[in-house]
Amino acid sequence: MQQYNLTIEANARPETLERLLRVVRHRGFEVLDLNAQKSEQILTINLKLQSIRPISLLTTQLEKLFDVTKITS
Repeated sequence: MQQYNLTIEANARPETLERLLRVVRHRGFEVLDLNAQKSEQILTINLKLQSIRPISLLTTQLEKLFDVTKITS
């Protein structure tokens, strides 16, 4: 199993975190650690993930979400 670290910046809306985590789960990634911070209109989420799948399968899907503005790994 590979471990990955992702930092995601998104618009801070009530449903944003739920949508992100749903995509993570559906793509077969396990969340090992999660840290979320909100400042003004921006939500910054740091994720430590684990999976046998390549991280590109997840990041391409997360980039399609309306509220996501930036993803760094």
